Amino acid sequence: MLTDLQPIQLSALMYLGRCNRYSDTPLAVTEYLGLTKGTVSQSLKALEGKGLLVKQPDDKDKRSVHLKLTQPAQALLNAVIPPDFLVAATHRMGADARVLEDLLLQLLRDVQRGEDVPGFGLCRTCRFHQNVEGRAFCGLTQEPLEQREVELICREHQLPEHA
Repeated sequence: MLTDLQPIQLSALMYLGRCNRYSDTPLAVTEYLGLTKGTVSQSLKALEGKGLLVKQPDDKDKRSVHLKLTQPAQALLNAVIPPDFLVAATHRMGADARVLEDLLLQLLRDVQRGEDVPGFGLCRTCRFHQNVEGRAFCGLTQEPLEQREVELICREHQLPEHA
C-alpha cells in the first residue's frame, strides 16, 4: 500500500493523522503543504479512491467538509511513523535528543516568522491554549478541548508573545 502512494499523498495522510478538528479540511491541507488547491484536490481524491480517507460534512456549515482517515490509513501511518531507524537514533542520543528537538523547533519558528509561513503548531504551545477548571480550553474558539487534542496540529496556532 505504501508503494502505491505519491509523496504528496503520504504527506497529506501524515498531516491528517496529526491535525485537530479545526484543521482537517481540504483548505488546511493545502495551506499546510504549501501547494496549489488543484494539486491537493487531486491528491485527496486519489486517497479517497484508495479508501484511505473519507469526507464528512461539517455539522454546522454544510458547505464545509472534514477529512477523516480510514482504519487502513491509520494502520499504514502507525506502521511507518516514526521510522524505526529514527527511533533507534533518538534513543542512542539520550538527553541530547531533547536538546536537538528544541533547537529544531526554534529554527522552524524562526523560519515561519521570517518567511511569513503559516504558523501551524501544537495546541499546547499556542497563545490561545488555556486551562479552565482543570481542562484544556481554546481561547480562540471558546470551546473545551479533549486532552488528546492539545498534542495535535492546529492551523490557527499562534505563538505566545514571549516565544
